[in-house]
Amino acid sequence: MKYKDASLSIKERVRDLLARMTLEEKIGQLIQPMGWKTYSKENDGTVSIAEQFKHDISQGGVGSLYGVLRADPWTEVTLETGLSPKEGAAATNAIQRYAIENSRLGIPVLFGEECSHGHMAIGATVFPVPLTVGSTWNTELYRDMCRAIALETRSQGGAATYSPVLDVVRDPRWGRTEETFGEDPYLIAEMAVAAVKGLQGERLDGESAIAATLKHFAAYGSSEGGRNAAPVHMGLRELHETDLMPFKKAVEAGACSVMTAYNEIDGVPCTSSSYLLNDVLREQWGFDGFVITDFGAINMLVHGHNTAENGEQAVAQSLKAGVDLEMSGHMYGKYLKSALQQGLISEADLDTAVGRMLEIKFRLGLFERPYVDPDFAEKVIGCAEHIELARRVAQEGVILLKNESGTLPLKKEIGTVAVIGPNANHTYNQLGDYTSPQPRGQIVTVLDGVRRKLGPEQVLYAPGCRIKGDSKEGFEHAVACAHKADAIVMVIGGSSARDFGEGTIDLKTGASVVTDDPWNDMECGEGIDRSTLGLMGMQLDLVQEIHKLGKPVIVVYINGRPISEPWIDEHAHAILEAWYPGQEGGNAIADILFGDVNPSGRLTISIPKHVGQLPVYYNAKRTRGKRYLETDLDPQYPFGFGLSYTEFKYDNLKVVPEQIDPEGEAEVRIDVTNAGPVAGDEVVQLYISDLAASVTLPERALKGFRKVRLQPGETKTVTFNVNKEHLQLISARLQPVVEEGAFSIMVGRNSKDVITSSLHVRK
Repeated sequence: MKYKDASLSIKERVRDLLARMTLEEKIGQLIQPMGWKTYSKENDGTVSIAEQFKHDISQGGVGSLYGVLRADPWTEVTLETGLSPKEGAAATNAIQRYAIENSRLGIPVLFGEECSHGHMAIGATVFPVPLTVGSTWNTELYRDMCRAIALETRSQGGAATYSPVLDVVRDPRWGRTEETFGEDPYLIAEMAVAAVKGLQGERLDGESAIAATLKHFAAYGSSEGGRNAAPVHMGLRELHETDLMPFKKAVEAGACSVMTAYNEIDGVPCTSSSYLLNDVLREQWGFDGFVITDFGAINMLVHGHNTAENGEQAVAQSLKAGVDLEMSGHMYGKYLKSALQQGLISEADLDTAVGRMLEIKFRLGLFERPYVDPDFAEKVIGCAEHIELARRVAQEGVILLKNESGTLPLKKEIGTVAVIGPNANHTYNQLGDYTSPQPRGQIVTVLDGVRRKLGPEQVLYAPGCRIKGDSKEGFEHAVACAHKADAIVMVIGGSSARDFGEGTIDLKTGASVVTDDPWNDMECGEGIDRSTLGLMGMQLDLVQEIHKLGKPVIVVYINGRPISEPWIDEHAHAILEAWYPGQEGGNAIADILFGDVNPSGRLTISIPKHVGQLPVYYNAKRTRGKRYLETDLDPQYPFGFGLSYTEFKYDNLKVVPEQIDPEGEAEVRIDVTNAGPVAGDEVVQLYISDLAASVTLPERALKGFRKVRLQPGETKTVTFNVNKEHLQLISARLQPVVEEGAFSIMVGRNSKDVITSSLHVRK
């Protein structure tokens, strides 16, 4: 059997194996059932294989499993019923062994896992969400984070992950905003490349490498009204220039997989778009990996998009468009055979998709190394090095939005600090969506972090209110705590926490209360879209009540999308935006509050003054229209914004040479000086504007950034190389071109605060 000979090329092995397969075995390779349903946990921690899985193997096999180790309220896998790191690795071994030893050809299973901000398994490190990661503007740090995630996932048998999320956010009311890097395609593309390199490593068959899946293809973040899976109204030129650009860069970096988006674009569902999946992805970009659907996306072609009358038509549309693997496997498993019998697809169509799935298994080394070492998994999952890395990512991702009269950093000799608010000590509210159940001791809340800095006797705590709901029963206790304090840290915002059954909090005392009906504060996350961007419940009322005491009020936002609260912007003495900072978020926030870390996070998404301003993304067209009657079009905090405990000055912007040809390159240089009293990291941002073009373009667009550390009084010259990649536009004919003319070169600390020079392109 040639396919078992590792000395042969992968193409030869695929060809040989494909020729040996029955129709049922081929279809089996294209389905991905729910993995957590393939076993049950015994009292001793071992697993027994489910009868349904045994039946599926006997009928031709199962090519892939989704979320074998996923644990959350959706899977109903809890800390008690789930598997430890060591048990999880042993479980995938047992499942894999059964599949190999009880199928005719012994084809290994591909285990696909969710890893948006850490492997979604019990015991794995919970890193900050992508929106926090984007706010670090540190691609090397993110690459290290992805390496850690890949190591933890592969050590348990997971070989593919459904990340990174490359959606460009155009309406932050969208609940999945937290899963993205923000609103700018250039920054998203840089993070995408870092993710692919970090997840896939030097060798895809290595013990710390997993296949990266780019999602959601495409324009998912530009849906109508910010509603999940709603239609997208966008022309092809804008699609290529904005939403497809990060995907193209990630494909060029070697990404192995792409996931289709739920939405339609101009009437064509992405899951059946031959233009996207064949013409663009494979023919234009040369992508040679596999395409997977999102969960239930093929079914939407019959029930939702209604482009298919029945299941056979739906699977035929998807398969012929270029979809190889179906997450859930419901439609492919049920209808592919009858679609073939009806002549809607050919066996050649089937073979193309199966060949791609077999190829990725060979590339991952699953035929030679199908099993993992449970002892190694226990050693690396949630290890001290990964926890420290999670803390550093959170430190660099927290953004200082306001610091009136040097309120921050707080002195450790301050006296008493009150930590107040619904997110002050709520573990799951700090972690974001796509998070596994967590033991309390693994998560450091803001209350925990402040207590570690000052000692518990100097820290008072009150939740005050919940994220949602109209109860003020906790106000009295909160005000009493604040009255005794020298400074007040208000930890408010949102929640993407699903119902983990952890109970609720007594608002009068702050104590945890176990109930049969735990309060669910979820107002963000997948499928949780909003019509406004203000704080929910009684949170604003609580802040206003505390503010009446006349003491320093520091607001810490923990949330998954921008919050628009003008009163807080005006009255709070300091504001930190942390998004969902992960399991070490409390330590990282305390590090910043007390000056052990100088904040260096910068916004990757504009924060509006009012929801009625939407859209407010910085790279809008020059022809964006007139201002509203009630307000202008400027955001409260612009893209790229963030303060520091020191001051940075920009001087001596030079562009050399000042004129180039379309294939040429210029160097942009600027001096950046730390003019303040403490060391700090500055994010130096390069923006370019094409002053006159054949198509309308954004007023300015990010084309480079550098994060540099400067000691007090130190000056560094930061350089950027500008070439056709930075100057080109997508023409009306959908071609990338560099046109002659003048370009404005802007360098500064955010999209609004820049120094400007010029560059001319001449043939």
